[in-house]
Amino acid sequence: MSERQIAMKDFLARSGWGTASVTPLPGDASTRRYARLAMDGRKAMLMDQPQAAEGATAPADASEETRRALGYNAVARLAGADCARFAAAASWLRAHGLAAPDVYAADHGQGFVILEDLGDALFAEVLADGGDEKTLYEAAVEVLARIHAKDAPASLSSDKPLFAYDQTALLAETDLMTEWFLPLALGRAATDAEIEEHRRLWREVLAGTAGGRQVFVHRDYHAENLLWLPEREGAARVGMVDFQDALRAHPSWDLHSLLQDARRDVSPELEAAALDHYFSLRPEVEREAFLNDYAALAALNEARILGVFARLIFRDGKPRYQAFMPRMWRQLTRNLQRPALSGLKAWFETYVPAEVRS
Repeated sequence: MSERQIAMKDFLARSGWGTASVTPLPGDASTRRYARLAMDGRKAMLMDQPQAAEGATAPADASEETRRALGYNAVARLAGADCARFAAAASWLRAHGLAAPDVYAADHGQGFVILEDLGDALFAEVLADGGDEKTLYEAAVEVLARIHAKDAPASLSSDKPLFAYDQTALLAETDLMTEWFLPLALGRAATDAEIEEHRRLWREVLAGTAGGRQVFVHRDYHAENLLWLPEREGAARVGMVDFQDALRAHPSWDLHSLLQDARRDVSPELEAAALDHYFSLRPEVEREAFLNDYAALAALNEARILGVFARLIFRDGKPRYQAFMPRMWRQLTRNLQRPALSGLKAWFETYVPAEVRS
């Protein structure tokens, strides 16, 4: 038995789950592992986050220089191994009547958390089994409209500020394209000139999206992180997980994560209907300006995801992520048709020609 397994066994015993059966669940691209617990008719989920598996994060007032020195997690405002951030976000969501898992027990120092088990009905699975897309996507949009009715809180708890998705973080996300995708696709490193032009163009785009309202953003709001709970009422029918990296950001962020999903095709017709539903719930929003920002930030997210997938393939030896890339390119190409993104469109056409977009 490894030291980690011994520590887990001790944590379960201290938490009153010492005799529970532990059934590991399949992993994903993160360093967290999950297992289902069952004991005396009760069930729960165990989050296992090894503390040495992630780079450091940074305090809210850290300078850009300090964040860059600490590494990508600090620059991009990721929670890293900080399980307490998940617990704080879950508490905030539940306080607003939303379905995030309750936290039954935790040892944040060691990276163990016992959570409410929200079941197996992931949106992706329900839809694959013939679930009604319109019903599920409208419900997911209603959750966002509820969240967006209020400005983002400054903090999730007394010691967990809700970081802003600031320009330092956003520009770091754009660098994933030149750092990882270009070498994978072109067989060479990006040149300094290519990198600097790419950053300059994104700075210009981001300047156009800045200055508006900021709301609580899940940051990874899509069909594999949402669960269908039809026995509940209203917005609580949509269970949420994997929100430890939540931030303060533009209201469009979670919408394009949902409607331009990296792992599942969402038809343009369904996307348009879901956006119509969102605007009907938030009539005060100026639609065209919002859609301009939506396209710009969706394009950024898609370029980011392509870089992440390239890193998973190239560095981590996970070739299955290649299958998701064509979908991202279709969505990115569509968003780049917006006039405000014409400079970036030209950059991609020059340096990432169609024949390597896969």
